[in-house]
Amino acid sequence: MKYLAVTFHPEKIAIQTIEHGEITSEAKFPLDKTSLTTELSQITETVRLSAAGIAGGILSGEFNAQTHENTYIDANGKAYDLAKLFSEITNKPFLHEKEAAQYGSLSEAFAAKAEAITWNLDYVGYEPGKEEYSIESLLTIGNGFLGLRGTSPEMEQTSGTYPATYIAGLYNQAESVVADTKVVNEDFVNNASAGFLGVKIASGEVLTFENVTVMDFTRKLDLQTGLFQSRAIVEDAEGRQLEWKAEKVANMAKMNEYAIRYTVRPLNFSAPLTVITTLDGTVENSNVERYRSLNSHHYDVVDLGAEGNTAFIHTKTAQSQIEVLQKTIFSTETTNAIQAGKVVQATNFEAALGESYTFEKRVEVYADHQQNPIDIKALKTETMSVRSFADIFAESSQAWQTLWEKADIKVEGDMMSQKLLRLHTYHLLVSSTPFSSANLDVSITARGLHGEAYRGHIFWDEIFILPFYIYHFPETAKQLLLYRYNRLAAAKESAARENYDGAMFPWQSGHDGTEQTQLLHLNPMNGEWGDDYSRLQRHVSLAIAYNVWLYDVNTDDQAFMENYGIEMLLEIAEFWKSTAVFNESTQRYDIPKVMGPDEFHEAYPDSKEGGLTNNAYTNMMVVWLFEEVADLRERFDSETLAKIRAKVGLTEADLEDYEKIKHQLQLEINDEGIIAQYEGYFDLKEIDWDAYKEKYGNIYRMDRILKAEGKSADDYKVSKQADTLMTFYNLDKQHIDEIIRDLDYQLPDDYLEKNLEYYLQRTSHGSTLSRIVHAELAEMVGQHALSWKFYQEALYSDYNDIQGGTTAEGIHTGVMAATLHVTLATYAGVDIRKQQLSIQPRLPEDWTKIAFQLVRRGVNYQFEITAETIAVTASTASDISVRGKTYQLPAGEQITIAY
Repeated sequence: MKYLAVTFHPEKIAIQTIEHGEITSEAKFPLDKTSLTTELSQITETVRLSAAGIAGGILSGEFNAQTHENTYIDANGKAYDLAKLFSEITNKPFLHEKEAAQYGSLSEAFAAKAEAITWNLDYVGYEPGKEEYSIESLLTIGNGFLGLRGTSPEMEQTSGTYPATYIAGLYNQAESVVADTKVVNEDFVNNASAGFLGVKIASGEVLTFENVTVMDFTRKLDLQTGLFQSRAIVEDAEGRQLEWKAEKVANMAKMNEYAIRYTVRPLNFSAPLTVITTLDGTVENSNVERYRSLNSHHYDVVDLGAEGNTAFIHTKTAQSQIEVLQKTIFSTETTNAIQAGKVVQATNFEAALGESYTFEKRVEVYADHQQNPIDIKALKTETMSVRSFADIFAESSQAWQTLWEKADIKVEGDMMSQKLLRLHTYHLLVSSTPFSSANLDVSITARGLHGEAYRGHIFWDEIFILPFYIYHFPETAKQLLLYRYNRLAAAKESAARENYDGAMFPWQSGHDGTEQTQLLHLNPMNGEWGDDYSRLQRHVSLAIAYNVWLYDVNTDDQAFMENYGIEMLLEIAEFWKSTAVFNESTQRYDIPKVMGPDEFHEAYPDSKEGGLTNNAYTNMMVVWLFEEVADLRERFDSETLAKIRAKVGLTEADLEDYEKIKHQLQLEINDEGIIAQYEGYFDLKEIDWDAYKEKYGNIYRMDRILKAEGKSADDYKVSKQADTLMTFYNLDKQHIDEIIRDLDYQLPDDYLEKNLEYYLQRTSHGSTLSRIVHAELAEMVGQHALSWKFYQEALYSDYNDIQGGTTAEGIHTGVMAATLHVTLATYAGVDIRKQQLSIQPRLPEDWTKIAFQLVRRGVNYQFEITAETIAVTASTASDISVRGKTYQLPAGEQITIAY
């Protein structure tokens, strides 16, 4: 066995390569106790060079953190978790020699540590501000109804830390004046908080992270069970030291419940202690810095009170009138005080040096926008039952286990990819889950139940998110689609207001399905207002149609389609028919006044009107939609279709129009076979990418950079993310070839390769989604190294916060779901878009095996795929296609197929 041994000495760090018990190489670095930052760059490079072929690493020597044996804290108070750092550099497990000594062999120790790394998120140290906010997002716990950011109970809402309680679907509109302009924004509400616990020593002030010295701080999130743990050693102004320990769990089995277990221990004193806990109705929205100048008051306290060790707070949102009730029960008797908008409960006791004192708090949260009606008034007076933290945690853990059994993707040979796939799966399940979705009329926000960016709205990101649920939890996918159906009337009203037919779904959707996109946008780089045309991204309706179709293909849910799905498809088709304008000069149809997925391009150069003509992605997806509408006649009986068509008002003439339009929509294509992103794109100016990279470094948001320079992205060939190429993410190339032929265009055989190269040279990847879409496209054309590069960037995008602080405002549900989809669809090669389940694996070089489950049309499939074989078990007799050949699968019997 080959491994690295890293030893900390008082003045140096030594790194040895051990192979078969012999030292084969050694490097030493001076240890600057003031800061490790300088040394780490050199150490990191040495570790990388030494890591080839190692099984892991052993740490030993002098560490000075009190609660984490692998952590070194420098003289400035910055904490370095060396085991975590080296594990991530090498993609191999590193552990302390004390940990390794617990196992019979190093191989056992490394295997156990690797497994722990893939199931846990660990952080040491405390750096208030944007970095802390980002960690809190990643440590969020939730159950699809509740989201609780990953803060320690002693943290308050400040510029340094941001605890928050989010409830799915809790929106409110408020009016603000910004730069002399009146705006109305609908926001995802940070509701009243029941999560604070703090300590007073004798008659002193309540200790929080704002008024103590944090000597040591660790946090852990167990992805497998949803358990959050924190441990801190703090010192007050008089030198008295306390240990704080906390555990939090949002009950996955009961969506209205969460619990906290809190332990305090005096480390160098004995004194009277008071534990304070609150129900705080003064909380407001302030997670997103650029929104802080806006009106952040979204709810009013209707009623609050306390009796014995129980308390409640009843709130109502100011505009949307959603009522929320939170009830709490504390594990010991308390004295209670009512302050302005807040309940304060306290329990006093004599604390002895070194003794631990544990308290529990259970919280119930109800909102009257739940699907099943609730009586807030009756619930307010209902006695809370006593349930222990241990019982709630056990119940929740069991529920999590059932989710992981269905959704876990197991990768062998790549520890960090395994960890991040589980991290992404976890956060999708925090955002929506079968245990809560049936009782909620909501969809998944762009930032989950984790933060307030994008105001918690629902975008076209659903096209990236829904496949995860279709693969694993189709009933939840149906509920997410019903969120859109329940707002179909609003979409039809929006279309009618702009003189269109059918349903025009909003770019930003929240509470009631009306358009929540602003008409004006404030550029944070120059402080100037400008027209915001992003509501012209009408392709959101195509994303909804695509998800309805994908759900239908994979579930064969006739009832859903007959009651909801077909109607949505036809209303969306009617909208697109009404946008198409026949052009006499080209004898083709144009679709004007739209924006594509790119988002940087809103209008033509020097135009005073927003919108573009013949966006290629939009037009090709419209052709796809009209094809699917025509195919409905093959799957559903004429009487059923006639009733739905009558409800929509669809005539035979409309169907004839679909047929004409789908063969005559306009695309602009040059002599090399490049499909223009939209009509006139080839006339735009090129950008000097190297110059901008040198000047700004981070050029992800080239649109803002150009505006700050008095220029416009509308004038340049610059894209935020995949646009034309996004079509190939949705549909296989064979299908797009057919669309191109149906439109009577001829393209060279290698047109995808040419288009990928062309647009990659002009894309800034201003969205993390850009990387994962391009990962799939690169793999499609055989550029495996490029695909892997983009895939890894997407996998790490939130974990490493590669966009410079955006994770602080909530995780990116779209890219998290898309990485899971691409793992299965691109690398495992599972294609769920056809009538027959199809497999064509392309495993990455380092992956020795991938194992997963999926459900399709009521059949549960279990796969284990290596570089040579596919082992598959189907719960019911069925068939699959492997590289074009059909195989019959007997019920419950694993068969192995060589490919």
